[in-house]
Amino acid sequence: MNKELNSIGIEKKPKDTTVVVAMSGGVDSSTVAGIMKKEGYKVIGITLKLYDDGKEVAESKQCCSGQDIMDAKRVAHKLNIDHKILYYQDKFKKGVIDNFVESYLRGETPIPCVQCNQTVKFKDLFDVSKNLNADALVTGHYVKSITNLNLTNMYRAADENRDQSYFLFNTTREQLNYLRFPLGGMLKNETREIAKKLDLNVADKPDSQDICFVPNGNYSSVIEKFKPDSFKKGNIKNIEGKIIGVHDGIINFTIGQRKGIKVADKEALYVIKIDPEKNEIVVGPKKKLGKKVIDLRNINLLDDKSVFNDKIKVKVRSTGKLLDATINIIGENKAKVNLDEFENGISPGQACVFYKSDKYGERILGGGWIT
Repeated sequence: MNKELNSIGIEKKPKDTTVVVAMSGGVDSSTVAGIMKKEGYKVIGITLKLYDDGKEVAESKQCCSGQDIMDAKRVAHKLNIDHKILYYQDKFKKGVIDNFVESYLRGETPIPCVQCNQTVKFKDLFDVSKNLNADALVTGHYVKSITNLNLTNMYRAADENRDQSYFLFNTTREQLNYLRFPLGGMLKNETREIAKKLDLNVADKPDSQDICFVPNGNYSSVIEKFKPDSFKKGNIKNIEGKIIGVHDGIINFTIGQRKGIKVADKEALYVIKIDPEKNEIVVGPKKKLGKKVIDLRNINLLDDKSVFNDKIKVKVRSTGKLLDATINIIGENKAKVNLDEFENGISPGQACVFYKSDKYGERILGGGWIT
């Protein structure tokens, strides 16, 4: 006879189940810790110190800053749970910041939040949680997870405006079976209401908006700090190859960008291509931005390849809509995506994430990096 599953799909009573909660100091992860504690689980909160911030950014709308660590400590004290701080600045610098800088220098538009989840948050925190003999690693991400027969699948969140599934496409099958996302079926205002009922000090705390190591969203300042020689002037060309201007560094541009090109023409110009080898920017009209075919590298699959025999949906940017597509898996780690309709502003360095509908919603099948 099967034992009854607890609220996170494990065959144990909550009081016999140990969970590690990744506590960033924000309202979402704090509420998750509170929910787990209230339901009777043994909760260990872990906060990661990922970068050395100065006072000028400690009060900003960024995650993982000094203020956030203090907030996480206060929440853990309020809930009377164990709390640990792990100092991962070196790992974060190598796995996320260095990758971010190099990606921009290759003419890409990187997504450091995916790299962070892929490296320190889910890889290292996964290992730490296992070493603590925890039954699950629980986070405050807005994605639904449904566990059946010890197999966990990930779905878009009920609150589509908060859905973070795009940033989690690189989660491995082993990690996914161990992860739990209790907020996936909630709206943000419901999360805040729970935080207020639990009397948590972060109940009204604003959401983090900036990338943690990018103060005020100023990407170029980060690159200037780590690679000051990156700002090399180069040519701006039109799609016919004619030089029509000069730029101050390719790192100031992304595919689809319109503002800041500083070149006048009879119609609006957009960045169509970035060529890092020639240090050139190619600009053209909006109609030249559309693409139907996308090449992917380093794909991660969360299901058997046979699932791609049918049409699926993809997302090519975190705030983008779901697009109908056909996927051709090439070898072990590449794919070619054929979109049903043209899509603008597809940028190398961003992710293309795969989804398929079933009775529970839009299930994440994995994804890859756009080349």
